[in-house]
Amino acid sequence: MKKQTIIVTGASSGIGKEVARYFLEKGDNVVINSATPEKLKQVYQELGAGTNLAMVAGDVSDKNTGDLLVQTAIARFGSADVLVNNAGIFETKPFLEVDEAYLDRFLKTNLKGTFFTTQAVIPQMLKQQGGVVINIGTPLVNHALGGAPTTAPLSSKGAIHSLTIQLAAEFGRHNIRVNTIAPGTIRTPMHGDAVDQSAGLHLLNRVGEVEDVAEMVYTVAKSKFINGAIINVDGGMAAGHNLN
Repeated sequence: MKKQTIIVTGASSGIGKEVARYFLEKGDNVVINSATPEKLKQVYQELGAGTNLAMVAGDVSDKNTGDLLVQTAIARFGSADVLVNNAGIFETKPFLEVDEAYLDRFLKTNLKGTFFTTQAVIPQMLKQQGGVVINIGTPLVNHALGGAPTTAPLSSKGAIHSLTIQLAAEFGRHNIRVNTIAPGTIRTPMHGDAVDQSAGLHLLNRVGEVEDVAEMVYTVAKSKFINGAIINVDGGMAAGHNLN
């Protein structure tokens, strides 16, 4: 299989770091990104700091970061074949306590980051006559939990799901495929030490591992015929819950 160049945002920990590792181990070129330069350098070294790895620090809510990611991919590896829009934040806060500044945090990082990084890479994919964009969403967009007040992040994630489908429609005829992968609760630093308490939210009665998501990201990236799909990697969360 032809070596490709993969851009992964939010790659300094959790799902993003594992996605980068997975593609590197499969032999692809990878450009990793994080808004935290120190953590990004640490992960760069952890992933081997090899000739098939590059890094770009920057906040994806700044449109210039997406431009720099694409420029780096082309300069170092000659192409930009897959974009994984993983950078995102997720917190809980009661709806009536959400103010404009709080909501803007999620709209900037989650929605604007995904929107404009994708906008930066599409022209190169058009030149290449093909490419794949993989967004990270959540099954909670269509599966509300009354005990988890997440209106702010879910508003941004719902927009990402809609953006995915529309982009798939606009660019599918150019062989550019756009999909969303929606993980359940995954064992990452974001969820902390109490992550296993969420096991019952999944029909498998356990939380997911970062490898579960990375494996699906790779599968979708290499597919030739998956487009406009929202793919749950959620242990059955979207289908129901396990009552302990």
